[in-house]
Amino acid sequence: MELSSFYKEGLVEAGCDEAGRGCLAGPVFGAAVILPSDYKNSSLNDSKKLTEKVRYQLRQEIERDAIAWAVGVVDHKTIDKINILRASFLSMHRALEQLNPQPKYIIIDGNRFQPYQNIPFTCIIKGDGKYLSIAAASILAKTYRDDFMQEIHHEYQIYGWNENKGYPTEFHRKAVYQYGVSPYHRLTFNHAQQFELQFNK
Repeated sequence: MELSSFYKEGLVEAGCDEAGRGCLAGPVFGAAVILPSDYKNSSLNDSKKLTEKVRYQLRQEIERDAIAWAVGVVDHKTIDKINILRASFLSMHRALEQLNPQPKYIIIDGNRFQPYQNIPFTCIIKGDGKYLSIAAASILAKTYRDDFMQEIHHEYQIYGWNENKGYPTEFHRKAVYQYGVSPYHRLTFNHAQQFELQFNK
């Protein structure tokens, strides 16, 4: 099924998504993308449904073809301070702030969002599989976050971030249980209790 080019016809519309919300370590990345209203790209889809190779190929196409695009980052310390939901919104706000032109309408993947600059918006569940601009944002957020996790993997190879990108795989959870947390782990995610329950059954 080909994704839709826009939600509101005749407006400069930005699609937004984030990556890393469910991770134990690292930042959350948000992205915002404004595509031409007649844009077509049959390969674009929810980043989770694409191979890594295809995601990176599409990133080049998105950056080349978009009217505007940007990525916003909120680090793990801020996530601990304000909680992951608010941090996710903030990452997308930081991406939106960088767009030139600024959008007249925003569509966001998911069911909740914090208003940005009084610009009207609509939340769309599974929007990254329905609208091209949200799919594009999901690919940018995911690939830029993966790049970051790949980089910090070299500092702390015991957690396997080159493979799991900070998500709570069994390997990652066992490494935290065995070695404790790194300076990049989100401390409010109550690792100790989670891992005690997991491995002391």
